[in-house]
Amino acid sequence: MNPDELIAIDIHTHAEEPCGMHADDGYDDFQQWMKKYFHMDHSPQPTIAQTAAYMRERKIGCCIFPVDSERNTGFRRFNNYEVAEQAAEHADVLVPFASIDPAKGKMGAREARDLVENHGIQGFKFHPTMQAFYPNDRSAYVLYEAIAETGKPALFHTGQTGVGAGMPGGMGLKLNYSNPIYIDDVAADFPDMPIILAHPSFPWQEEALSVATHKPNVYIDLSGWSPKYFPPILVRYANTLLKHKMLFGSDWPAITPDRWLADFEKIDIREDVRPLILKENARKLLGI
Repeated sequence: MNPDELIAIDIHTHAEEPCGMHADDGYDDFQQWMKKYFHMDHSPQPTIAQTAAYMRERKIGCCIFPVDSERNTGFRRFNNYEVAEQAAEHADVLVPFASIDPAKGKMGAREARDLVENHGIQGFKFHPTMQAFYPNDRSAYVLYEAIAETGKPALFHTGQTGVGAGMPGGMGLKLNYSNPIYIDDVAADFPDMPIILAHPSFPWQEEALSVATHKPNVYIDLSGWSPKYFPPILVRYANTLLKHKMLFGSDWPAITPDRWLADFEKIDIREDVRPLILKENARKLLGI
């Protein structure tokens, strides 16, 4: 990857396609609800190669990851090693992240170390609501310890989610797991592990801003929402106190970079801050 040739780095994109190979696990039905929720006019399950082609055409680099939620949802996970292998074929635009359910304990920690040391994984994705765990649960710390050893960032979903939205009982998923205040404990206990709070954290936006302001190792990505819906306090902090800690993210394929960037152009972000959010902050965080 040559970051000088990129117009932006998208910190938040999903690898989805292989999870939908078997309709009997409910994954395809869930994806159709996601398509309705996000008003998507394209396939909700692009392949990694299709994602790379989309990003390459637009000169956008991106971090791409699966979500290991098979224990709680029953959806078979996209194997991390397969993600790493496919991303390596498109290294000009893709930065591979992995996802490991913290319930996998020492086995998960062993996988995390191997993925970084031998397979080029550059970060880790957690989704507390889909994985049904509180981020500050001590049982997750064995995995965090392994990630902290590698120096790679941990990205946590925060706030409301479109996953299961509109389905009976929200597909059984519970929003409370994703309150960003729980990640404050993790940031305090692992001060050398970069942490990314994903999304505007509705309805806990001020908690997220507080954690990111107080903890030097905590960043916020702006994915999952059209910028036109950003609350004023988020825009204010992005322009000032947290201008070096805000990161562009789309939430592809739920929200396309085209849509996000077009709406970002229309909100009141200072001209000197825009390049920080779109690329420079991520470039520094990822070391590229």
